[in-house]
Amino acid sequence: MEELLEEVVPSEDLQRFERKYHRELESDGWIRIETKFEYAFCLVRSRYTNDVKRGLMLFENLAHEHPDGRRDYIYHLAFGNARLKNYTEGLKYCRAFLEIESNHQMNLLEAYMRKQSDREIVKAMALAGGTVLFMALGLLGMGLAMVRK
Repeated sequence: MEELLEEVVPSEDLQRFERKYHRELESDGWIRIETKFEYAFCLVRSRYTNDVKRGLMLFENLAHEHPDGRRDYIYHLAFGNARLKNYTEGLKYCRAFLEIESNHQMNLLEAYMRKQSDREIVKAMALAGGTVLFMALGLLGMGLAMVRK
């Protein structure tokens, strides 16, 4: 799963779909669902965080405006949030997807996000524990210095 999350879209593809998206926007002021989907798909697989965030916004918009494709949009929302390490949000989309359909790949993505989320919690707890220990030692040192005076 990690390999899939690390794959990035070739910049030529992203640029091609971005041009198509903007052409439609400028010519009609309206963008076809397929064009918005293709552009969002590329953005979510971009190497740049801001692109991924923009792709997630487009998929959220698509999910609200076009419930027929909701399943696909939710998959990419889960995927994009996993790429951004927004595991809590990503897990919500995984659960929403799995309510619609059982899917092996989504189960793998959910398991991956749970594992990564647990790791982040352990890291945060270790950091907090280390900080408390450092502060306690600092206070102990200050107390000993005051006693010696």
